[in-house]
Amino acid sequence: MGFIAIFATFLFLFPIPAFAVQNDRINLTWELLQERVKSPVLREGNLTVNLRGMVIDLRPENAIFRDAFYQLLRKELQKTGAKALGLDLSASIIEGDFLGSELGLRTPLYAQGIAQIFTPTERDQLESLRSVCLQSLAMAFPDSKDCKSLLGNQSTTSSNIAVFRGALIMVESRFNGEVKFPNTFFLQSVNAQGTNFFKATNWQESRFGRTVSFNNAIFHASSSFQGSIFFDKANFQEVTFIEAANFQGDVFCKIAKFNLGKFRQVVKFNSSYWQDNADFSSAVFTNQVNFNKVNFHQFLWMKDAIFKQVLIFRESEFNQSVDLLGASILNQADFSDAKFAETAFLNVPGLVFNSNQAKILGNVGEIGKKFIVPTLHGNQNILRNLSQNFRLQQQVGDANQLEYTKQRLKLIELSHRLVAININTASVNRLINLGFSETQASEINQRRQIKHFRNISELLALADVDLETYNKLSDRLIATEPMVLSGWIVQSLNWLLLSLLLLLSGYGTNFWLVFGVGGVVISCFGVLFWLVDRYRRLCPVPIVPKYYETVCTLFSFTCLISGSLLAIFRNSVSPWVTLLCLFMIIFPIPGILLWRLYQQGRYHDLMDRSYFTEDGTLRQLRLLIGRLPVIPRNPSFRERYMPLLWDRRWNWLNYYDFSLNNLVRLGFNDIRLRDEHLPGIISALAWYQWSLGLLYIVLAGWTLSRTIPGLNLLIYLK
Repeated sequence: MGFIAIFATFLFLFPIPAFAVQNDRINLTWELLQERVKSPVLREGNLTVNLRGMVIDLRPENAIFRDAFYQLLRKELQKTGAKALGLDLSASIIEGDFLGSELGLRTPLYAQGIAQIFTPTERDQLESLRSVCLQSLAMAFPDSKDCKSLLGNQSTTSSNIAVFRGALIMVESRFNGEVKFPNTFFLQSVNAQGTNFFKATNWQESRFGRTVSFNNAIFHASSSFQGSIFFDKANFQEVTFIEAANFQGDVFCKIAKFNLGKFRQVVKFNSSYWQDNADFSSAVFTNQVNFNKVNFHQFLWMKDAIFKQVLIFRESEFNQSVDLLGASILNQADFSDAKFAETAFLNVPGLVFNSNQAKILGNVGEIGKKFIVPTLHGNQNILRNLSQNFRLQQQVGDANQLEYTKQRLKLIELSHRLVAININTASVNRLINLGFSETQASEINQRRQIKHFRNISELLALADVDLETYNKLSDRLIATEPMVLSGWIVQSLNWLLLSLLLLLSGYGTNFWLVFGVGGVVISCFGVLFWLVDRYRRLCPVPIVPKYYETVCTLFSFTCLISGSLLAIFRNSVSPWVTLLCLFMIIFPIPGILLWRLYQQGRYHDLMDRSYFTEDGTLRQLRLLIGRLPVIPRNPSFRERYMPLLWDRRWNWLNYYDFSLNNLVRLGFNDIRLRDEHLPGIISALAWYQWSLGLLYIVLAGWTLSRTIPGLNLLIYLK
């Protein structure tokens, strides 16, 4: 009695776990199988043969029972009826190989040959395979036997497929042998949640007509879904593939979820087609994962996914964005020859990537444009690592594109800082006008008198500030230390300089944009200098250009400005804003000076001679770094520099040459303004362009040094 009391006390203090008191599984016998087949039950809305919680021995040693098992189930599952009979193997242990395709009805895949036991809905499902095979032709000719049969030219060619009419339920089952469902069409749902597959599984070229669920399933050996088609949702959430997994050539017609999955060995999705979203969020890939030649028609979600080995997307197509928010690339990601639609980008905020240990590969000049982050805050290190990654691979253009992205976000942040309302300095009335209530504004004022806000989210800690008000006004607020006027002016100048660099050169990343900007300046000032020199007055004696010269000048201006505008529109992210910026630089000051020149008229000596002179001692292409736009006062220079010849048919070219000299210090001749009887307005126009030329040379040299690797800026100033 004492021993019993002690044992009872032990059980009370340390209860037996629940799994230890579960009912033992029942061995499936021939008699029990016959009984269960005759009395199907309703599971998940489907009439099924109930083989739950059993031990089913299908090993070769039990060959008599195994053959009878397949024969009886095949007969019952293929019976004619409006409602197909399914199979429930939940919580069962299957010993030996499970030949699931043997339970299906073999039928040819053409309309006249489909067995009449199928309902009209089932026949439509079988015939829908043809449309999917036709869609696969857009990528490559399908390799599966049934698709080749349906799309073949010879009418006698056909392919049989095993059709599993009812639902297949095997929740938390245990398959100790191989599972084989090759070339099988499942007309109803397949539910294998929490199932353990201890040996290889074969689902090659299977077709899943309804929702498939392998959530929490564990594949201990290799598994192959190669060439399969998922007509409905494919759920592989929290699945574990301990050995290799093969999904090559699969078609996913609806959303496919692999989130929280674990892939221990190589996984292949080569040549697969995803018509809906693909979700790999929080998945862990311990080994290589292949997405070669994959077509993603919708979004690809890889948020918080971990890639410990190589991630390959060679020759894949993306019609929507790839979400890599918080993902970890620890080895290599290869996007070589991948095609991105205009709306497709690589969203990489929070990406864990170290350029010293990992690499991202992609097409030169293309991949850098596809990385996006919403804000600069919290993503500077990511952009720096990505830029360093491409510099190490000598992909300077892509590295510069990431630098451009970084500076563009910096400009947005700086603009917001200049125009937004500082919550630490705004008056109570201004807060009320912004949208806060009087109570909220008063509470904000009391809080900042004690301690300044460090970020806007601290407003939610106030009792009277609700989430709706915060979401409505947060974009118009900032939380910084109070700024003095001088600090605001410095930030404004930084904003102006950064805006000019982004608009006129892509922050030193696009030389063709700089070239187009220079072309516009040279052509406009060339025509301007021609106008002030050749069109002087109409009376008493007209001093105007000849008709031929006017036509040549205007035609050449049209050609030059068209080529320059083409370069700007092809290379600028915001071409119209770039042109507006150029307009503000080129036209206001010269326009005012030109208007003043013709308003006051010209009454000076040497009216019949050009204001411009050329070096008569030498004519050659020269780089004139130290040249000034006006000749020196020494009389000897007046003998050396001779006035332009108005009567020459090619004289109009000299004005473009002067404009070229002024802007880039390069010309076919040394053309300057004369030093006597020269209106000050014309001299001011020349000096204005010469000053712009100093800035342009710095901009062009800086851009060249950033876009051509290994070259020093001094090469261009030699």
